[in-house]
Amino acid sequence: MAKIGIVLSGGGVRGFAHLGLLQVLEELQIEPNAISGVSAGAIVGALYAAGHSPKTILEIMKKNSYFGWSSFLMNKDGFFSMKALRKVLETCIPIDSYESLNKQLFIIATDYATNEAITFSQGKLIETVIASASVPVIFEPVKINDHILVDGGLLNNFPVEPLQNNCDVLIGCYVNNIPKGVGNGKRIGKMNMIEKCFHMAIAPTVYSKVPSLHVFIEPDLHEFGMFDVNKADLIYEAGYKAAMVNKDKLLSLLQ
Repeated sequence: MAKIGIVLSGGGVRGFAHLGLLQVLEELQIEPNAISGVSAGAIVGALYAAGHSPKTILEIMKKNSYFGWSSFLMNKDGFFSMKALRKVLETCIPIDSYESLNKQLFIIATDYATNEAITFSQGKLIETVIASASVPVIFEPVKINDHILVDGGLLNNFPVEPLQNNCDVLIGCYVNNIPKGVGNGKRIGKMNMIEKCFHMAIAPTVYSKVPSLHVFIEPDLHEFGMFDVNKADLIYEAGYKAAMVNKDKLLSLLQ
């Protein structure tokens, strides 16, 4: 039996689209053996590897999403706190270790001091997931041992590498498609401009990895911002539909 690996990008609330892909895989009875995730993809990947179904994760994230500004708490250094996300992960992943998971998991974070991407795959789990999702300037950095860590998407927002020598088949889901246009359908505000510029800058690196995948899923999510929690169901459906378009390719993996 071929070993199947799933790559889940970052992208804020657009990461709900990853759950649509995972739902399709379950319906097609395709079970991933390993997951490599970053930022929002790290959260989804950790909860899925811990045994929660895609639809259950969708409900968990809608009710407790750290992407919702209303749940943020400002700390003394001017950063928003990750207490809400930490509480959700501690509740949903009672044994805080990679070794307790049902699937092999790789989480990517960025070391703010050494300017390097770091991959975690063993030991304590929850803090590494929080570190991977700690968007710079918005969220406080996470200290793990000698590392000061922020969002893994800064240096590797599509972490194919941990799975390349580890899996026979690779499926990737990237949720940051940026069609041409001034505002991508959204109001031109500071946050939207910063986000689009970031994704334009990293796009060449991301797309250079696509040839190494057997199936590449890229939902059209340009109308959704990374904090549009109230549109979670629409984002999930977009991910589901994009995966279903690739149904035949996905089924061929079973052969």
